Amino acid sequence: MPINIPRDLPAKEILEKERIFIMDDVRAFNQDIRPLNIAILNLMPEKEKAETQLLRLLGNSPLQVHITLLYPATHQAKTTSKNHLDQFYKTFKQIKHRKYDGMIITGAPVEHIPFEDVNYWSELKEIMDWCKTNVTSTMHICWGAQAGLYHHFSIDKRPLAEKCTGVFTHVALQEPIKLLRGFDDIFFSPHSRHTDVDLEEVKSHPELQLLSYSEEAGVYLVMSRDEKFIFVTGHPEYDVQTLQDEFIRDTNKGLEAKLPEHYFPNDDPDKKPLKTWRSHANLLFMNWLNYYVYQETPFEWK
Repeated sequence: MPINIPRDLPAKEILEKERIFIMDDVRAFNQDIRPLNIAILNLMPEKEKAETQLLRLLGNSPLQVHITLLYPATHQAKTTSKNHLDQFYKTFKQIKHRKYDGMIITGAPVEHIPFEDVNYWSELKEIMDWCKTNVTSTMHICWGAQAGLYHHFSIDKRPLAEKCTGVFTHVALQEPIKLLRGFDDIFFSPHSRHTDVDLEEVKSHPELQLLSYSEEAGVYLVMSRDEKFIFVTGHPEYDVQTLQDEFIRDTNKGLEAKLPEHYFPNDDPDKKPLKTWRSHANLLFMNWLNYYVYQETPFEWK
C-alpha cells in the first residue's frame, strides 16, 4: 500500500531501498484518491526504528495510506530528538477533532509499572476512549495490547517469573475470522515482554474472542466481539535483528539477559538469526487494513 509520509522522514530512504511502495506528500496530493488515514501512537523509546518497522508492514497496495505520527504530550522522550518530534509528530490535542480510519498503539518499556503510575496513563485513557467514536479500527501491540485490555475490559497484566523473549509457534483458532484469512494452522511471531495476561480470563470474557495463542508464550491475538479493537501481545513488526539488539543491550548493561528462545540457530548468539515471521506479519496487517479498516470505514466521516 503506498504510504503517504513526509518527504524528509528518515524511514523513507530505508523503505525505498527495500522497494516498499511509498510516496511523499507532494506526489500524494496530486492523486485524486481518498486515502486511508492511519494514526500511529508511537510509545516506543526508539521511535525512528518503530516507525520504519510499522511503515514497512503498511506498504505495497493500490490504496493510499496517509500516516499521522503521534506521541504523548505528557511524556518527555529521552531517546528521540525534539527536532524529530517537532518535525514529524503531532500530539493528541492537535488531532482530536479529526476522524481516523485506523489507529495503531505501540508497545512501551513500562511493563514493571502499574498502569495508573505511567506518567501518560491519563492521556492514553483519553485517547483509547476517543478511539471508540473517532476511529474505525484500533490495533494495540504488546504493552499497548495489555493497556487496551485493561482499560476496555478490566483484564490486568501479571508479572512473569522471567522475560518472555524469542520467536514462538502460535496456533490459529478461528479460521472463519477475516483477520486470519490466509493464515497457516501454525505460524511464528516474536515476543519480548516481562508481563502477561491470563489465557483463561481472556477466553471467558464475553466481549472478547481469542484468535491465537502459543503454548509457550500464551495469549497472542485477541479481538473484541464488535471487531473494533484488535490486541497483539507480541511484536510481529520486529526486524530480524531486533531481539538480538535487545539481548546485546541488556548484556552490556550488566543485566541477566535471557537468550531469546527459538531465535539464534542452535541457540548460538554468534550465528545470524533467521526471520521466520515475515509472511504472517504482512498478512496480519494487510487483513487488518483491508477487512477492518478499508471495508468498514465510511468514505466521508460525519
